Amino acid sequence: MREFVVEADGGSRGNPGPAGYGAVVIDAVSGEALAEAAEYIGVATNNVAEYRGLIAGLRAAHALDPGVPVRVRMDSKLVVEQMSGRWKIKHPDMKPLAAEAAAVYPAGRVTYEWIPRERNKHADRLANEAMDAGKRGEQWSPSTSTADLGEVRPPVREPGDAAAGAARARAALADAAGTASSASEGTSSAAEVKARADLRAAQNISAAAANGTRQAPSTGWGPSADMGPPATFVLLRHGETPLTPSKVFSGSGGGDPALSEVGRAQAVLTAQALAARGTVQAIVSSPLKRCRETAGAAADLLGLPVAVDDDLRETDFGAWEGLTFGQVREEYPDDLTAWLADPAARPTGGGESFLAVAERVERARDRLLARYAGRTVLVVTHVTPVKTLVRLALGAPPEALFRMELSAAALSVVAYFQDGNASVRLLNETAHLR
Repeated sequence: MREFVVEADGGSRGNPGPAGYGAVVIDAVSGEALAEAAEYIGVATNNVAEYRGLIAGLRAAHALDPGVPVRVRMDSKLVVEQMSGRWKIKHPDMKPLAAEAAAVYPAGRVTYEWIPRERNKHADRLANEAMDAGKRGEQWSPSTSTADLGEVRPPVREPGDAAAGAARARAALADAAGTASSASEGTSSAAEVKARADLRAAQNISAAAANGTRQAPSTGWGPSADMGPPATFVLLRHGETPLTPSKVFSGSGGGDPALSEVGRAQAVLTAQALAARGTVQAIVSSPLKRCRETAGAAADLLGLPVAVDDDLRETDFGAWEGLTFGQVREEYPDDLTAWLADPAARPTGGGESFLAVAERVERARDRLLARYAGRTVLVVTHVTPVKTLVRLALGAPPEALFRMELSAAALSVVAYFQDGNASVRLLNETAHLR
């Protein structure tokens, strides 16, 4: 089931004093910031500003899609405990605000979670921007926001630019002269990931959501209430290996390369992005080393074990293993032509056909659906299995495999509903690498 995350905060410079609030609505699956709200509210207390931030965040989420459940995350223990019903609301200024917040959604549609202040930086920066604007006699505007950026960043590139992400990782590794760990590289780049996501939100989301004006949902993948939660596969292609930049055939029939330094950095970046989203409940991996290493980075941060499914391994490319596409075209032109034209054709030397791969990937899919019904699973695998799962979900023909781009460490998402239908929610997302 689709879910919104609302992060909200408020502050007062004097308590009471000049006050403002900030709130951001985030898609729980993709991690993308969908809407922002901030406002200078004059002289008020911290708690009043925090409640006003909560109300604005809930209204912004409601404006995007009132049918999507909401998880509120705030660093105000008071607001979280009072809205959860565990603490009584005694202060007369708080009671009408709590009632106003509770009235935005029906009972049970919103849950509350306390988070440390350092994990609420986006909303905190929005609140401070609103107070700064009020000091200047202005109101906050999304067009000038740099919330959680630290500095104004360049415009976001189009999704799918994995080459740029890999180049940046290589440059960072080179600058560190080989001494920096992949974890430290991931920390620096993760800030860029969130910064660019926030900048995209500031550029694309108008003030309509903040003002309560209804907007069309940004995506149309939410299930109807009677379907129940889908099983959601977060499909992750492994990070780079030493063979990836050369674009050689590297399947399950040749060597078993480990991740390169760049690949390990990509695995850490991806793990950090997944941990920030907080939606993954299980991890399954191909048995090949590059996938197990990529899955291991996520497992370390998420505190989850890694299950291995042999049917998620890459295609066996037979005699083509270790060769580039151009080399195969020169050495085995007839076999390559047949392979590109017929999903039942096998690579030279007894490799696997795409039909054979699809059969075992379907087996793996069905096992995982039975095992993880209604849950979100990180599936770490390879190009062909990911493309096959997407193709099957779309009901597309086998030749659709040649019409998809899938970068190293890219994320794709497919949701499987109880009525047998599937929904492709994401394909080849690489923003977490930038």
